[in-house]
Amino acid sequence: MKSGSKENSPAADRSEADCPAGDRAAGGATADSRAVVLARIRAALRDVPADESPEDVSVPRTYRRTVLPGDTVALFAARVADYHATVVRTSPEDVARTVAVLLERRGVRRVVVPDGFPPEFLTRTDADLVGDSPPLSVRQLESLDCTLTTAAVAIAETGTIVLDTGPGQGRRALSLIPDHHLCVVRAEQIAPDVPGALAGLDPHRPLTFVSGPSATSDIELQRVEGVHGPRTLDVVLVVTAPSGAHP
Repeated sequence: MKSGSKENSPAADRSEADCPAGDRAAGGATADSRAVVLARIRAALRDVPADESPEDVSVPRTYRRTVLPGDTVALFAARVADYHATVVRTSPEDVARTVAVLLERRGVRRVVVPDGFPPEFLTRTDADLVGDSPPLSVRQLESLDCTLTTAAVAIAETGTIVLDTGPGQGRRALSLIPDHHLCVVRAEQIAPDVPGALAGLDPHRPLTFVSGPSATSDIELQRVEGVHGPRTLDVVLVVTAPSGAHP
């Protein structure tokens, strides 16, 4: 039996039976897809006690974990660069200079800085630092050149940065509206794979997964950047013993 087939499926029989007769067209084809979906949900939940909540049932989280060969930090940097983002390694003592150089290189004049962003990272820049308390309007955010944030966690295997609106990250709009996002990531925040990253995140917080600059190839497979968010992503990777040249 092919995947998705309803042959010899008791659940499918129940869902068809639960559909009102008026929602089924001639030949058994369902005219109302919404009714079919809801009917199948009702059928699947028929044996669930009314007083049961999702927290009452444990869900196994024994996901297959990835064992990555070599340097996890180097892999993260390479995967981020694959997305046409800029990655610069620096030492903890040199973060402020690196941030200032990158902002100057991009011609940034006004940058939004969320609450909790480390002030010691801002001591070398001449850009106008704009706070988000009270929250800036969409029009105000559109007028800014850049967003500065930290991160909650990063993923080496996919080259992804995850924001959870924690200190130094701000609300989601800050990382989506300005056209340039500069993110400071510490090496110890890099998880090898997605399950490892999710284990360190709070699922109740609003999570934003950033894999390179915003881009789409929906129209004729032509890559267009900056459609759904910033078209420029710079990552300052803070490591204890940086390798490679400074910016």
